[in-house]
Amino acid sequence: MQRYPVRTSHRGNLVPTALATVCQGHFDGAKVEGDSVQCHWGAIERLTARADGKELAVELVMNPKVDAATAQETIRRYNAFLEAATGFSSKERAKRLRKSAGA
Repeated sequence: MQRYPVRTSHRGNLVPTALATVCQGHFDGAKVEGDSVQCHWGAIERLTARADGKELAVELVMNPKVDAATAQETIRRYNAFLEAATGFSSKERAKRLRKSAGA
């Protein structure tokens, strides 16, 4: 499970119904199950996202046996989903990860 910090302005996205709306914009079959949201698309067999305090917790089950174009589009959609849900771009998330690893 991976945890991502969420900008204060995007913390409203941590509510399951709002998270489902964000998921539906990038993936297929978004459904709310308790306090989490599940969806899928391309190489992502199952993505489970939920609030973990002030962070977004994401668990992925991937299918490595997809063609290169599908894998590339899956990565693009996943990064777009994370940016919409957390408010941080992939570059900002990587910078924060490096900071937390060094601390």
